[in-house]
Amino acid sequence: MSLETTLAAPFEGELVLYTYFRSSCSCRVRTACQLKGTPLSYHYVNLLKGEQQAQPYLDEVNPNGLVPALQVRNASGKTVATISQSVAILEFLEEAVPSKRSLLPSDPFQRARVRELVNIVACDIQPPTNLRILKRVNGLGVTNQEWFREYMERPLAAYEKILRDTAGKYSVGDEVSLADVCLVPAIENALRWEVDMAKFPKVMNVFETIRNLPEFRAADWRHQEDTPENLKVKD
Repeated sequence: MSLETTLAAPFEGELVLYTYFRSSCSCRVRTACQLKGTPLSYHYVNLLKGEQQAQPYLDEVNPNGLVPALQVRNASGKTVATISQSVAILEFLEEAVPSKRSLLPSDPFQRARVRELVNIVACDIQPPTNLRILKRVNGLGVTNQEWFREYMERPLAAYEKILRDTAGKYSVGDEVSLADVCLVPAIENALRWEVDMAKFPKVMNVFETIRNLPEFRAADWRHQEDTPENLKVKD
């Protein structure tokens, strides 16, 4: 039996997300599920305490020692699959879990544009600014601000240029897409580390339009159960 057959509508199992409040990759999945109305159960992994490198997590959830990871459990509670890359999880949610809302356009050219923008964030922005990398460069005397500015500005410039052709209300046209889901937590990080976002007015226009949508607010780092109390925002 295929996984897709196992998950045929209505989905009667459980989706368990291993997440950390400030993980931009985890935020992508939280946001997509909020937008789709797809229920998630959460298992919190404290990256600062190194819980992602603990042997039980490596053995049972994600051998790469990262978040997010999504466990797909059937109605009896048995894990039928674990998916451990955020973009793979987003594609899985599009293809296998019933939802009234798609985050990929039906037009193949627009769909390709969305995937292009997703990959600018997921492949060009996020990896160099991952916590593991930051710890390493801090040890070499490079500040987070310096590092973020250097490694975010070129891909953000590319995103900005593409928006000249694709942007409507959102990154691609007037419907929220996976590009927006990936963009918002990346820009939150850029603002945190004082990247000069005045250079990217189209990106910031999309970001400001999206960031206060209720689904994005519910998924952001300020509103999670594992967010430290001094960082939480209560609406």
